[in-house]
Amino acid sequence: MHRAVRGTTTATIAPTVTPTALRANTLRATAFLCALLAGPMLDAGAQQAPATGARPRLLRPADIDTLPLRSAGTRIAYGRDSLQFGELRVPEGAGPFPVAVVIHGGCWYGPYAAVRNGAPLADALTTAGIATWNIEYRRYDHPGGGWPGTFRDVGDAIDHLRTLARTHPIDTTRLVAIGHSAGAQLAAWAATRGRHTTASALHVPHPLALTGVVSLGGVMDLREFQTRQRQTCGNPAIESVMGGLPDAVPERYREVSPIERLPLGVPQAHIAGELDRIAPRTELERFAALARAAGDTVTIETVPQLGHHDVMSPRTAGGQAAVDAVRRLLRRPERPAHP
Repeated sequence: MHRAVRGTTTATIAPTVTPTALRANTLRATAFLCALLAGPMLDAGAQQAPATGARPRLLRPADIDTLPLRSAGTRIAYGRDSLQFGELRVPEGAGPFPVAVVIHGGCWYGPYAAVRNGAPLADALTTAGIATWNIEYRRYDHPGGGWPGTFRDVGDAIDHLRTLARTHPIDTTRLVAIGHSAGAQLAAWAATRGRHTTASALHVPHPLALTGVVSLGGVMDLREFQTRQRQTCGNPAIESVMGGLPDAVPERYREVSPIERLPLGVPQAHIAGELDRIAPRTELERFAALARAAGDTVTIETVPQLGHHDVMSPRTAGGQAAVDAVRRLLRRPERPAHP
């Protein structure tokens, strides 16, 4: 093909295509079309079978966000801000049903995750006979979020269950919080809310008590995690949500970092994927040893071949382990969350 030049005549010369080149082009086009058609058929909730010795494809937040739901739940506000709401799901039947508060993660940062990320797990728990309160809350990049707003939101959402129990068949005396990543930190801290003094920005009278905590890839030591947040969250997440570095506001870390709140005072189950870099096995074991020494009952489960986000999918072994852990803490017999 010749390029057109102003004031001249442009001629088009057809290239010569040999039979061999034509066959090669046809094969390439066919392969591309097959790949294009096959791609969308891959289930976002399942991992591709890796080749021998290959690293498995780990799930991402977007994979969790697109998992289908049996029920969208009922969206109910617990505060006046647009991010102060939760999704209530109640099993069929008379009840009253035990409750699991589901707290999504996302490095305490709005763009990384939202309430939809916790919905598949909440849906599976409800199918398993447990009412769920899947909560949204302001993160540090939202007006009013960070210190102390992020933490007060989570506490207010939990306490709002008292109001919901007036009109829904839920039993707030059997109450487990299950959180992922940053949400696990919030869940573990929530178990200790009754110990805040009146001088604390997080003090509320008579907070609703938890009876157990399930941590999925959880951050249990904010000071330690601050040293590797850039390699995991990719941003200064800890000092952003806390309003300062550990040495600048140490009292805040003592108030919400789970490892500095021991004993939590409730049984805990810590679950993480074997390939989770945010919650590696060494950190889980370090926290568990200190928690047990302080008098807590703690279990640890590392799920082979799974990463940080895989445990949020009820279709994985990690997600099923999460459902089973909640059932055990609520003393309900285990049964499949999905038929």
